[in-house]
Amino acid sequence: MQTTPAPLPFEDQLRAAALRVTAPRTAVLAEVHARPHADVETLTTAVRARLGSVSTQAVYDVLRALTQARLVRRIEPAGSPARYEARVGDNHHHVVCRSCGDLSDVDCVVGEAPCLDAPPTNGFVIDEAEVTYWGTCPSCQQADSRRPAPTVTTSPLVAQRHTTPAGRSGSRIHQSTSSSTSPTKEQQ
Repeated sequence: MQTTPAPLPFEDQLRAAALRVTAPRTAVLAEVHARPHADVETLTTAVRARLGSVSTQAVYDVLRALTQARLVRRIEPAGSPARYEARVGDNHHHVVCRSCGDLSDVDCVVGEAPCLDAPPTNGFVIDEAEVTYWGTCPSCQQADSRRPAPTVTTSPLVAQRHTTPAGRSGSRIHQSTSSSTSPTKEQQ
């Protein structure tokens, strides 16, 4: 049975990456480990609770240094602020909830990195591929199932597409025969 070695203490991880050990770097690295997929605002609040005082710019600077040293990974789902995670160096992807923005890790479906063997790359050397799945998380699914179904109302006016004699497409509004509502004088 193969065991995973215990992670190095944060100070040792910084030293191994040739980064100077500072209180902000140690605190940010610890918070990224404690809060996977956190954004800068969340991390800054947590680091301030830990250290008392730190600027948002200092957190950005530390995150940039940690990302460059490959101690953390920056991910940017469409429509979301950058988020950071400590899970680096493996081939995993992410799933994002379209409703609430929650983000989770998804292991590679193949177990390897076949997505790094791309067809013609126009001279690029590919070292990383990102796959993002989109869907609805269990909490939002449950919340949606408790909401009453929306009431659909129909208007007595219905737009229909038609083709003019010249072959151009247009719209024509006519009175629907399926509605029991009588037209108003403005509609006649």
